[in-house]
Amino acid sequence: MDINLLKKKVIETIEANKDVIIETGRKIYKTPEYGYKEFESTKIVSDFFKNQLGLTPEEGVAYTGCRARANENANGPKVAILGELDAISCNDHCDANEIGAIHACGHNIQVAGMLGAAVGLVKSGILNELGGKVDFIATPAEEFVELEYRSKLRAEGKIKYFGGKQEMIYNGAFDDVNMAIMFHALDLGDKKVLTGPVSNGFIGKQVKFIGKEAHAGSAPYEGINALNAAMLAINNVHAQRETFKESDKVRFHPIITKGGDIVNVVPADVRMESYVRARTIEGMVDANKKVNRGLIAGAHAVGANIEITELPGYLPILKHDSMEAVLRDNLEFLGLKDDIVEGGDFTGSFDFGDVSHIIPTLHPMFGGIKGGLHTKEYNIADEEAAYLLPAKAMALTVVDLLINEGAKAKDILKNFKPVMTKKEYLEFMESNDKVIKA
Repeated sequence: MDINLLKKKVIETIEANKDVIIETGRKIYKTPEYGYKEFESTKIVSDFFKNQLGLTPEEGVAYTGCRARANENANGPKVAILGELDAISCNDHCDANEIGAIHACGHNIQVAGMLGAAVGLVKSGILNELGGKVDFIATPAEEFVELEYRSKLRAEGKIKYFGGKQEMIYNGAFDDVNMAIMFHALDLGDKKVLTGPVSNGFIGKQVKFIGKEAHAGSAPYEGINALNAAMLAINNVHAQRETFKESDKVRFHPIITKGGDIVNVVPADVRMESYVRARTIEGMVDANKKVNRGLIAGAHAVGANIEITELPGYLPILKHDSMEAVLRDNLEFLGLKDDIVEGGDFTGSFDFGDVSHIIPTLHPMFGGIKGGLHTKEYNIADEEAAYLLPAKAMALTVVDLLINEGAKAKDILKNFKPVMTKKEYLEFMESNDKVIKA
C-alpha cells in the first residue's frame, strides 16, 4: 500500500476513536498518583490494551507501569512509544486531590497520546505493512520526588533506581528496544509543537548535618548548631556560583526538610534535599564536586559532621537529528509547517535523557495546554490538540521508520553511535550512588 494511504488510514482510525482516547486521558487525570504508586493508572492502561486493542499487557515494567507488544513476528527493528504515569504535587491547583496530587505536568496527556498512537497503528490494521515491531509502554516515576518512600522501596529490594526509566534500563526493559519516542506537553502559545529540545541532567542529594543538642536558652555554647551549619553550607555554594560555566547552566536549589526538633533545643539533626543540575555530564560532575566542598565546609565551620547521600539523577536529554527529520516530515504531512517552534532549551530534567544516551530517541513538546507546568495555572485548553495531535505525529513517525522492511530505522541505527553502552551507563550510575561522611 502507498505510504500516504497508510498514514491517512492511521489518522482516520485515531479520529474515529478520539472519544475513547480523550476519555482515557480524563480518567487518568482524575486519578493522580505519585511515582511508583501508579497502581490505578497502570490498571487503566492495562485494561485499554486488552479491551480496546486486543493486546496482552505486561505489568510491573518497573514496579508499576505496563507494556504491550505489537507486530512481534516482524524481523525488523523495534520502536517503543512511551507515556509517563506519575503526577506531581501542587496543593493550590483547583483539581488537586486530598494529598495535593495533580497531573499538572501533563503525564495523563502523554499516556493518552501513546494509547492514541497505538489505536492508530493497531486498529487501522496497517502493522502487517511494517517491517518492525512496536512496543507501547506506560512508564512510572519520572518525577524525582518522595525520596524517603523510594529509599524504602529500594531497601526492600523492589527498585534499584529512583527514576522509572533508569529502573527500566537497569532491569533490561529496553534491551530489545532499538529506538524510543515520547512527548511532553507545554504551553506553546499560538504554536502547536516544539521540536529538538535539550535539557539539563542532575545528581540528587540528601544531606544530614549532625550537631550536638544543648538547651538553646541557658547553655547554647554546649551545643553544635546543625542549622547554622546548613545555612553556612548554602551560602558557601552561593559563593561559588561565578565558578560555574555559563554554558553548563548549573542549578542548585536546596530545601531544608528538617530544621531541628524543638525550638528550645540547639538543632542537632538538620536535613536538606537538593539537585545539582548541569547541561553536560562533565558539568554535573564538576558542579557536584564544588557543591559538596561547600556543604562540608559549612558543617566543619561550626564543628558539625555531615552525611551526604548521592543519588543517581537523570542525564541531559540529547537531540538526535536523524529522528527529528522523520518527525518534521510528518508534522508537515499533518499541516503543521507554520505551527512549529524549532529547538527548546530546558534547565529542568527528564529521565528520558538517560535513554537518549543509549539509543536513538525523539522527544518533542506539544501544545493544547495553558499555564506553566507544575503550577496552579496549568490547564488543558484544547483536548484534541493535546491528546490527538501527538498521537497522530508519533504513529506516523513509526510508519516512516518501519515501512519498507524498516529501511529508515535501519539507516538511523547504522549511523548511530551511543554516548554510552548500557554497561557504561550502569557504571556511571554506580559512581554517583554513594554516601559521603565528613
